[in-house]
This record gives sequence, structure tokens and C-alpha cells, in this order.
Amino acid sequence: MTRTIPTTDLETLLRLRVVVARYGEMDLAGWWNTKGQLGKLGAIALKRGFPRTHYFGQARSVFAVAAKRCEEIFEVPGTVTLWRLPETTEEEFDARWEHWLDHASEWSDFFERVQRIESGDLISVLKSFDLVQAADLDRYAKLRRSAEGRAVPLPGLFSGGADDVTLLALGFARGEPGALAVPYARWDAA
Repeated sequence: MTRTIPTTDLETLLRLRVVVARYGEMDLAGWWNTKGQLGKLGAIALKRGFPRTHYFGQARSVFAVAAKRCEEIFEVPGTVTLWRLPETTEEEFDARWEHWLDHASEWSDFFERVQRIESGDLISVLKSFDLVQAADLDRYAKLRRSAEGRAVPLPGLFSGGADDVTLLALGFARGEPGALAVPYARWDAA
């Protein structure tokens, strides 16, 4: 029997994933092998074929690359990452995707801001998008990289709440340019 989790704010999850995905690209932090896919060049490349929904196409492709790269660096059964949440949350996220596509124009300003991310630290970038609060930063301050430096364990079990999802995103800030550290939380699905 799978434990039920609270419904995460799916729009916040989307925003966190997009910002972290852009920040991790090769032209910024260099964590996954996409270069500016969520930047202006990526928009130009996809806009011609997908004039209304290109931003979401860009995001989906970088999400897939980021998820794969994180799995290569660190994958342990019974854990969740920003790119691999519990099945129910992922199903809700995928179901909401169609709604976002139907309302793609409402997301233009957000994606255009994401295109302009150039450098800086991830915490500052997340703050500039109003995706983290003081309490999130207090929790982040307690996070440490694992001994081998490839992972950032979150304390306790993953609740499925927005606080834990935000901390999964913030945990990427424990990595360094060119040195990905994957934030994860234990998930007891039993």
C-alpha cells in the first residue's frame, strides 16, 4: 500500500524545475549536457515548429536530460529527487501539463525571465523568482554534501509537501559549477 502525500503546488514545482534546469545547463553551472536549451537560442530553435508551446518543449527536454544526469551521479532505491518524485505527484504533474499547454501564453513572462539567467549563485536566482523564503534558507543552511560529494541528503522522510520540494531544489546549490551534487530525500512508500 502506497502512503498518500499532500498535493504539492504543481505550478511551484514547475517553476522550481525550470529554474534549476536552466541553471544547470552547460553555459551556466555545467551539470547536464544541454547548452542554452532554456535560453534564447533554445527558444529560437523550437519556436518555429512549436510557436505556442515551445517553452514547454524546451523545459521537457531539459528535464529529461537533468533527470538522466542525476540518475547517473546518484540513484538509490526508495529516494526522491526534484526530477523523480513519488508516482502520484508525477502523475498529477503530467496531468497538469496539458492545462499549462492550453494556457501557454500566461507563462511567457516567466520563461523569458528564465532565458535571461546568466550567472550568479542558485540561491540568488531562486530568490529573484520568489521561489524560496527565509524558512527555506534556514533549512538549506543545515544541508551538507555527502562524503563523496555526489549527493545532498535531506533530513527525515520526504513528506511530499512544498517545503520538501523547495529544499530539493535548493539542495542543488550545495553543488559547484561542473560538480553536480544531487539532493535527495528518503521516501518510505510502504
